[in-house]
Amino acid sequence: MEKIKVFLKDGSYKEYDRGTTVKEVAESIGKNLAKAAIIASVNGRLVELDFILNEDSELSILTFSDEDGKDAFRHTSSHVLAQAVKRLFPQAKLAIGPAIQDGYYYDFDVDRAFTPEDLEAIEKEMQKVVDEDYSLVREEWDRDKAIGYFRDKGEIYKVQLIEDLPEDALISVYKQGEFIDLCAGPHAPSTGRIKAFKLLSVAGAYWRGDEKNKMLQRIYGTSFEKSKDLEDYLNLLEEAKKRDHRKIGKELDLFSIQEEGPGFPFFHPKGMIIRNILEDLWRKEHVKRGYQEVKTPIILNEDLWHRSGHWDHYKENMYFTEIDGGGYAVKPMNCPGGMLLFRRRLHSYRDLPQRVAELGLVHRHELSGALHGLMRVRCFTQDDAHIYMLPSQIKDEIIGVIELTDYIYSIFGFEYHVELSTKPENAMGSDEDWERATKGLRDALEAKGMDYKLNEGDGAFYGPKIDFHLKDCIGRTWQCGTIQLDFQMPERFDLVYVGPDGEKHRPVMIHRTIFGSIERFIAILTEHYAGAFPAWLAPVQVKVLPITDKHNGYAEGIRERLTELGFRVEADLRNEKVGYKIREAQMEKIPFMLVVGDKEMESDTVSVRSRGKGDTGASSLEEFAGMLKNIVENKE
Repeated sequence: MEKIKVFLKDGSYKEYDRGTTVKEVAESIGKNLAKAAIIASVNGRLVELDFILNEDSELSILTFSDEDGKDAFRHTSSHVLAQAVKRLFPQAKLAIGPAIQDGYYYDFDVDRAFTPEDLEAIEKEMQKVVDEDYSLVREEWDRDKAIGYFRDKGEIYKVQLIEDLPEDALISVYKQGEFIDLCAGPHAPSTGRIKAFKLLSVAGAYWRGDEKNKMLQRIYGTSFEKSKDLEDYLNLLEEAKKRDHRKIGKELDLFSIQEEGPGFPFFHPKGMIIRNILEDLWRKEHVKRGYQEVKTPIILNEDLWHRSGHWDHYKENMYFTEIDGGGYAVKPMNCPGGMLLFRRRLHSYRDLPQRVAELGLVHRHELSGALHGLMRVRCFTQDDAHIYMLPSQIKDEIIGVIELTDYIYSIFGFEYHVELSTKPENAMGSDEDWERATKGLRDALEAKGMDYKLNEGDGAFYGPKIDFHLKDCIGRTWQCGTIQLDFQMPERFDLVYVGPDGEKHRPVMIHRTIFGSIERFIAILTEHYAGAFPAWLAPVQVKVLPITDKHNGYAEGIRERLTELGFRVEADLRNEKVGYKIREAQMEKIPFMLVVGDKEMESDTVSVRSRGKGDTGASSLEEFAGMLKNIVENKE
């Protein structure tokens, strides 16, 4: 029997008979690995464990601890869900059911809304499918057979998906018991692997995300290998519900979304305090680093968006209007306006790098079902910056952005990881430009000694990017900052500088954000702190609580003195018991409460209660103010 070499991810290799399966290789390595294996990667292609190896190959056995293994496990879970739904609701039509972060979903076209009782019944049927432990068997059909089968079954959405594939494409389907689904795979070996699962919710979802199409019902679920991991995740979800920024935003009176403007947030006075502090911090740190601030118009002529490429690549997300008989667009991004500003005069190479920052209000059309408090809105403020530079300055400028981003995140105590995204299918520009841009980002990351994850094909349409994913205090991640290196926009807008040779040259450009969106960053902070903002950021830093009405004058005097020192202070002068006032201040998550009564009036002191420590004793107002000033200045 002819031998082949199988190279493993630790760099070693073993020889096997041609025709050996991936599962057999896993078994030869160890019983534990074979038991944990879900799928494999063979020469970069994801395959099932029964895949046959017929040539020298690079092989990685993937388990639930690998992202691709986890995705395959949860994609299989979605098939278990679909099989259970078809058993209980035979007339349901199947749409799609991918794995997503932390779980999976499946979209169904049914003639009535799924109820909580339905989800319970579906979960029980899913358990039967798991207990029956069906193997997932892959078959490849030709186009006519696949269309004929799914059309006969009334699966109109599957037929549409097949018709959109190339004429000569082989169609893969997966069988598990009586259930057959159109799917590219790969999958876990059997339904019995899905030991711990839970259905979480139902939501509406337009077919293919197009609001002109029919609204389907999307069932969300999650699954894990171990019940303990599922239990921990469900506890995390409960904690996340308590931290929901929409709930806390209402309780603390920070912001609202009105019926008259879905997706268009209103910031209340206390929310504006947080917003202004963030913007002031942003401005201060940018001035330190040589940025100049600008403001560009919200509405600009339609021709500009053709030139920038947004018309071809982003039109469906934009809003349009007509002015003086001409077409105009509301900006979804700030960069085209920034190009016009740079182009207004001729620049020398000595002027570069030029760092230009903008807190720019942008509008993007989001489907109503995708809107989510401040996390997903239709108008938001991007903390944009555009850096125009010489090719020789790329590495240093990217490093400068990385260091600024790291500093800002450290203020809030965020850990983060970095991802590098490369050329997408709909990209503008040549492969050579994209390779240069990607190399520039990679070189900067490696110069900083930063680990990063590679996301092939997930760059912006005009350039590759580095994304920063923040980790909050309960372990969730949020994509905020981004650095995009762009050779395309300077070309499209004919941006030039005069080099030392007296000739005109094309600058290179960085697009970057740190907060990403002021609105979304406030939402993330709200959930990260569960509304208990640190004293330097809290809308109300101190609340003065008189014990009885006769102490109101002293309390008001304390409030005035602290306000003059620049602190944000309220006095609760209501005719209520002090215990009630303390509880209310705790509910409002006020960092410090100053209780004042006869003793405090006589000694010209305050009794300090800290949100984190409770009663910390009496203090002179000067001592308290000095302590609070130190906390605020150091952003503790």
